[in-house]
Amino acid sequence: MSERIKTFKEFYQFYPTEHSKTGTRILHFIGTLLIFFVIGYVIYSGKERFLWYIPIFGYGFAWISHALIERNKPATFKYPFWSLISDFKLFFELLIGKQKFNTLDKSQ
Repeated sequence: MSERIKTFKEFYQFYPTEHSKTGTRILHFIGTLLIFFVIGYVIYSGKERFLWYIPIFGYGFAWISHALIERNKPATFKYPFWSLISDFKLFFELLIGKQKFNTLDKSQ
């Protein structure tokens, strides 16, 4: 990723390569799932004060996985909007089986 990526399509071709390990995908999935739980809870309860959990769950699980499992720098720092969209896209692709959690990586 030395050159600046110009389109989301091009970015999303790069994105899975930065999330190649099973543990990274699992932690990203859990973080995004927790975001949905928080949003649902806030809508149900009306307790907006819990919205501050969203960035903690969303970024916390992702950044921990990049630091400890993937050992790379999150694309969020260079492409924040596309990374956010890609996190949700990957979540739903994992949910429906279009992407796999197990990437057959044995070095974990």
